[in-house]
Amino acid sequence: MERRRRTEPSPRVTALRRLLVLLTVAATATVAAATPGAAGTGTGDDRDDGAGGGDGGDPGSGAESIRMARATWDTGWFQAEVYRQLLEELGYSVESVTTMGNAEFYGAAAAGDVDLWANGWFPLHNTAIEEVGAKGAVEPVGTQVSDGARQGYLIDRASAERHDITSLADLADPAVAEHFDTDDDGKADLLGCQVGWGCESVIERHLDELGLRETVTHVQGNYAPRMDDVVERYQRSEPVLFYTWTPNWTVGELVPGEDVTWLDVPDGWPPNDIRAVGNSAFLDEHPPVRRLLRAVTIPLEDISAQNARMRAGEGAPADIRRHAREWIAQNRGQVDEWLATADPGRAQDGGPAGSGQNGGPAGSGQDDPAPTQDDGTLTVATRALAPFVVYSDGSYTGFSVELWRLIAENLGADYEIQQVNSLAKQIDDVERGAADVALGGLDITADRARSLALSQPTLDSGLQVMVASEEGSGIGSTLSRIASSRIVTWILWFAVIFGLILLVVGHIIWLLERRRNPDIPTDYLHGIPESIWWAVVAITPFGAGNNTPRRNLARVFAVGWILAGYFLLAYFTASITSTMAVDEIRGEITGPDDLAGHSVGSVAQTHGAQYLTARGLGPVLFDSPDEAYAALRAGSVDALVHDAPVLQYQAAHSGEGDLQVVGAVFEEFGYGVGSAYGSGLRQRIDVALLELVESGEYDTLYERWFGTSSP
Repeated sequence: MERRRRTEPSPRVTALRRLLVLLTVAATATVAAATPGAAGTGTGDDRDDGAGGGDGGDPGSGAESIRMARATWDTGWFQAEVYRQLLEELGYSVESVTTMGNAEFYGAAAAGDVDLWANGWFPLHNTAIEEVGAKGAVEPVGTQVSDGARQGYLIDRASAERHDITSLADLADPAVAEHFDTDDDGKADLLGCQVGWGCESVIERHLDELGLRETVTHVQGNYAPRMDDVVERYQRSEPVLFYTWTPNWTVGELVPGEDVTWLDVPDGWPPNDIRAVGNSAFLDEHPPVRRLLRAVTIPLEDISAQNARMRAGEGAPADIRRHAREWIAQNRGQVDEWLATADPGRAQDGGPAGSGQNGGPAGSGQDDPAPTQDDGTLTVATRALAPFVVYSDGSYTGFSVELWRLIAENLGADYEIQQVNSLAKQIDDVERGAADVALGGLDITADRARSLALSQPTLDSGLQVMVASEEGSGIGSTLSRIASSRIVTWILWFAVIFGLILLVVGHIIWLLERRRNPDIPTDYLHGIPESIWWAVVAITPFGAGNNTPRRNLARVFAVGWILAGYFLLAYFTASITSTMAVDEIRGEITGPDDLAGHSVGSVAQTHGAQYLTARGLGPVLFDSPDEAYAALRAGSVDALVHDAPVLQYQAAHSGEGDLQVVGAVFEEFGYGVGSAYGSGLRQRIDVALLELVESGEYDTLYERWFGTSSP
C-alpha cells in the first residue's frame, strides 16, 4: 500500500520523535534500576506503597517471607489484598503476590512452591484439588464468606413474573424461550461462560440434562463486554438471560430480588464458601498464620461494594491497595481481635500499624489464555472507555482500537481483544503473560512504567475545561443560569423589604388623610390599597398627581417619604448594576484561570479531580463522565475539568451543541500502549506509530475521532 509522506514533519511528529528518545532513555534507566522480572512472575503490588503496601507498617528485613497467590478474576483481588496486609501486620513479609489459575495454584501449593491464597471456592474447587493430586497437601482454612458465594442463571424480574418462570427447565417451552431471543433464530440466547472457564462444562451439562438444546443457545465470548450489553438491554426494558456469580459487579448493576431473579436448577449451582487455602506443611510450621486465616471474615456486601468502586474507575493497583487499607481501618476493632487471636503475644504491644476477570470463580483450574497463541496471534487486554475503546453490537471500535488495528497491520500481526473490568487487571495480565498488550486510556506515568514497557504517546492528552454553550443551551438552561445568579437574590430581598416599607407608609398616610382627603377612602379595606398606591407613585417620575396630602403633618411625612424613596430606589439600582458588572467579569469561563469562585465538577479518581483538589477548587465529583455532562447541562455546576480527548469527543459527537470545550489543554500527559519488559514489542510499536504519523494516517484517524468533522 502506497503511503503519503510529508516533505517536512509536522509539529506532532517532531514532538513524538523527541518523546521517543526521552522515553527510550527513561525506560532504559528504569530497567537498569528496577530490573523488572519476566512477565508472569508478579503483579508489582509491592512497589507503590513500599514493600508492605501500607502506611508505614514494615515487618523489617528479618521478617519471615510468605509466598502468596491470588486468582485470575479481579473481583477477588480485594480479599487477597486484605489478607496480605493483615499478614504483614502480623509480622511477616509477603512477597509480590502472583496471579494464578485454580489448577496452577493448587498444583504449586501442593509442591510447596507457593504458600497460600485467599480465593478458594468450596465445594467448587474440590474437583480442581483432586485433578492435580493436591488432596492432603493443601487445606482450606477458615471461612471468609460463608455460604454466600453463589453462581447461577438470572433473568429480569418482569419476565419472570409475566411468564411465571422459576427454573431454567421452563425454557424448554419454545414460547417461553423465544422471549429471550436476541438474534431472531427463535431460541433463547443465554449469556454464559467464556471458553475455557470451568462453568462452561457445567452449563453445557445443564443444557443436555434439561433437554434445552432445541430452545436455548449458549452464547460465549468475552464475558465483560457482553455483560455490558445485558445491562444496556435491561435498561431498555428488554428481557435478559445470563450466567453470573457473587461477589461480582454484575449483581450490583442488576440486583437479585429487585431487578432480576435467580432461576432454579436441579443439583446445579450449590452455594459456595470462600475460604483461604494453604500448604498444609507451611501452616503446621506457622500456627499464627493458620489462626489468622481461621479468624478472618469479610462480608459479602463489602466485597461487592469494593467491586463496584473498582468498576466505576477505581481499578488501578494502588486503588485496590487503598480499598483494603480503608476497610481494615474501618474494621480496626475486629482486626485487632483477629491479630490478637493469631498471636496472643502481640495483644499488648500492638504490632506494626497497618501494613499492602477474566474468568471467575467458576474457572475450575483453567489458566488464562496464553498471551501469544501458537498461530502468532497477540492478545490485547483492554477496558471500555469511550472514545478510546467502545464495545457495540459484538465488536470493538474507538480511537485506540482503530489505531491498534493500523499498528497491527504495520507489524503484520493478528490479534484478539480481551476486555477486562479494571486497569489493575490490564496491567496484571500483561505482567504475568496472560496478554501481550494493554490498550486504551493507559496514561504514561512513572508508576505505570514500573510495571509495563510503555510506548511513545499514542495520543497527546491533558486536561481541558467544558462549559454549557450559550447559543445552544435553550430557554431551560438560560432560565436555570439566571435563577442561580446573585441578581435574583438581590431582587427577592428588595421586593420583601420594599413591600414591608410600602405597607408601613400606606398605613401612616391612611391614618393621617382618611378624614381630610376625599381621594383616600375612610374604610380600611379600600383605604389601605389606595394609600399604598400613593406611596408607590409618589417616588416615581410620575409623581402622585392630584392625590396630594391635605394635612400639614401628612405633607411633611410625604416629603420625607419621597426623599427616602428616591434614596432606596437609587441604592437598589446601584446594587443591581454592581452585581451585574461583577457577574459579567466573573461569569465567562474561558480556561482554568477563570474557575475560581465557580462550582466546578470532575470525574472521581481522574487527573482532573486531582488537579482541582490540589488547587482548592472543590471539586464536585461524579462517578462517570455522563453524570458530569448531565449536571453541567442542568446548571448544577458551572464547568467541568476532565481529560481533553474525552471532552472534545463529547462536544464534537455527543454534545448536541449544548456543551463546548474552552481554553487550551493544560497539565499535559499522554496515553500509550503497554507491553511486557523483555517482549520486544515496545520498540516495534514505536516504529509503527511513527510511520503512521509520518504517512498521515494518524492525523486522519485523530481528526475523525476528535476533530470537528464527523467520523
